Amino acid sequence: MAGMSASVPGDYVIRSIRADEWPAVKELRLRALRDPVADLAYLETYDEAAARPDSYWQERAARGAEGAAEAQQVVAVGPGGLWLGTLTVLVEEAGMTDWAGFPVERRQGHVVGVFVRPEWRGSGLTKALFDAGLEWGWANGVERMRLIVHPGNTRAQGAYRKAGFAPSGRTVPLEGGPGDHELEYVLER
Repeated sequence: MAGMSASVPGDYVIRSIRADEWPAVKELRLRALRDPVADLAYLETYDEAAARPDSYWQERAARGAEGAAEAQQVVAVGPGGLWLGTLTVLVEEAGMTDWAGFPVERRQGHVVGVFVRPEWRGSGLTKALFDAGLEWGWANGVERMRLIVHPGNTRAQGAYRKAGFAPSGRTVPLEGGPGDHELEYVLER
């Protein structure tokens, strides 16, 4: 398969991670945190993540692995087993309070940790990851999906719109983050 273009559709498989793949979960997360817009896209720094013990990564992978009910991490696996991109859907139950302090009104999925290797951006892979995450969420009874995005991260906003998300009009305050707020995007079932 040497020399194949990165944009060849179907040149990857999208699937849920397995708990024993925590080293790959760690490697891809650390790569994401080195992205030029990582300070806008993620709520942790490379140094914070790199300092975490293996047990953290093992627990993180187990929480989002195939068969888990509260979260699912999906990956695109390319030629040679290289992980090309990922996202995670966290289930938020009606009646709980989300991480920003807002009440959750109905069972919903919260998309986090979106990352696609730069050479695969624009190939359709991001939308394929979202399609898989949405399929998992709908199959697990969520009524809507949401994510938050920094107002300055226009590349991500474009990708989220292509995946069917639209701004809800809600802003989420960020204390100690890059800027003072982020925007909520939603997709209703």
